[in-house]
Amino acid sequence: MPIGLDEIKSRLRKFATVEAAGVSPLYEHLAAKAAEDDDVAGLLTDARGGEARGTLLLATAHRLIQADPIHPLSRYYPSVGGFDGVDSETWPLFRSFLLERADRARAIISSRYTQTNEVRRAALLYPAVTAAAKEAGGKIALLEVGCSAGLLLGLDKYAYRYQCDGGEQLTAGPAKAAVGLHCALDLAPGAVTPKVPKKLTVTARAGLDRAPVDLTDEDELAWLEACVWADQPDRIRLLRTAAAAQAKQRPELITGDAVDDLASAAATVGSDAPLVVLTSHVLAYLGERRAEFLDALRELAAGRPLWWVSEEFYAAALEPLLPGRTELADTNGGSAVLGLVRWDDGTPDVRALARTAPHGQRMTWLPV
Repeated sequence: MPIGLDEIKSRLRKFATVEAAGVSPLYEHLAAKAAEDDDVAGLLTDARGGEARGTLLLATAHRLIQADPIHPLSRYYPSVGGFDGVDSETWPLFRSFLLERADRARAIISSRYTQTNEVRRAALLYPAVTAAAKEAGGKIALLEVGCSAGLLLGLDKYAYRYQCDGGEQLTAGPAKAAVGLHCALDLAPGAVTPKVPKKLTVTARAGLDRAPVDLTDEDELAWLEACVWADQPDRIRLLRTAAAAQAKQRPELITGDAVDDLASAAATVGSDAPLVVLTSHVLAYLGERRAEFLDALRELAAGRPLWWVSEEFYAAALEPLLPGRTELADTNGGSAVLGLVRWDDGTPDVRALARTAPHGQRMTWLPV
């Protein structure tokens, strides 16, 4: 069912005030202005299903400015070399730029999904995946659901440095890794510093996505870069570095549905190896099918050792399995929960391990 203009404007307003506020001055400003502009917001009426989001509108504009980097608007886009901060000309330039290209914008909006591959989230997932591997006896197979380009599937090949709030540093991963990730690690009251193994052994890996991104296609890579917020160029540079590293060993990426095709995707990494299923900010997009996804995981776990590592908002992922944990509920639109779940004869063993920042920059470890 198409989303109405009022709902689109409400989503833009929420994106500006909750998700982008204090994180991206450019996107906070543009989304807030778009929420009050029928013409600009109306471009999202061509989006598919639940895709009418601020992230899609801003990614579309980002892709168009990538293609026209000499336009005056580019001076506000650090991703294409701009240095100017938000001022009185930012919105008028953005509005005219986008509406002059309305047909191209609508073509992108109607055919694309917001695709994110935030490489820094690997630093959030790594402690949970290695914990699962230890319980599994060492070697594991990986399946990422909602994998986009599958860059998180290379998490065993990245180097990690965790800066603890007491000054201690934890390191893991190959010493000469092409991709190095830094993450602040705080401890909640009563929590102890987690043990982070130096090495992770992955025997097979695959990704499942409704529209996986082929990084050998320059246009696909450009779209993935366009989905990164334009005033955070460091994230784009890291994306490119990880994409180059992945070219040496590409995982199998499977086009399919997170629920209907979960079992067949899992079979591609072998049926006997202990399996770790990864999700990162995916379940919110499943909508009413989230319960079906949990059922599909439970059914899969009945036939093989399985752990689910999730970095998701509490309400989207862990709440049905771990109800009543109100302290885990998101209060500012950005804080998610790192979860580790294993099923034992159909009964889930659920652990909330940490509170996590959306782009992998910080995590707060929770007491057991």
